[in-house]
Amino acid sequence: MSNLTAAAPADPIPECPHCQKPMPLCICDSVTPVENRLGLLILQHPQEQDRALGTARLTAKHFPKAVVRVGLSWPSLSKALGQPVENASHWAVLYLGSARAADLEAEGEIVALTRKGEVAENQRAILGKLEGIVLLDGTWSQAKALWWRNPWMLKCQRVILNPSRPSRYGRLRKEPRKDGLSTIEAAATILAGLERRPDIAETLHASFERMLTRYREVQAEMPELAPKPVVKDRRRGVRRGKRA
Repeated sequence: MSNLTAAAPADPIPECPHCQKPMPLCICDSVTPVENRLGLLILQHPQEQDRALGTARLTAKHFPKAVVRVGLSWPSLSKALGQPVENASHWAVLYLGSARAADLEAEGEIVALTRKGEVAENQRAILGKLEGIVLLDGTWSQAKALWWRNPWMLKCQRVILNPSRPSRYGRLRKEPRKDGLSTIEAAATILAGLERRPDIAETLHASFERMLTRYREVQAEMPELAPKPVVKDRRRGVRRGKRA
């Protein structure tokens, strides 16, 4: 009889029921609630798999009125939000699309666009009437899929951001464009700007920094939960993981 014994399977690492991250990566116990005026709806593509570095649920945990929906399409803004919306034009959809604030020579960090993708006139009046924001959570292609599969978004006001600094992800997660932000950074910029509440941005950015710090700590101890980013080897045209 062999004296070799099969290794006992490792106990599964529990997930946080709120942010759905593995518990070693969870920072929910440090989240500061924020009372604010605007509604927040986050539509997450069902194939968004980056639980470790994703920020949608962490963002929503700050706001009592925030809603996260996972799926591809909903018949209307009211259905997605789970409550009646009288006028969808009083909600804005944040989507980068092909319009760039720098190319449009737009001023300010939040820019309202026309349906033709041009800078709208009377920015203050348009932005001042908004009652809520819709954020699309996923990769670049996933966000575009959400946009095209939900034609009701055309009834909403379209806005883009002109961030004053690049994403805090840094080397952990490369954004496809310089003006690309994480969901939590986008929410911080637009909610703080529209409500003239710099404390909202400070609170969300602090949470994001804590999340990134925790991620880097776990990288050293449990790399299977916090893998190093994949980088492209330009000499060979392949993708490889960074060496420790």
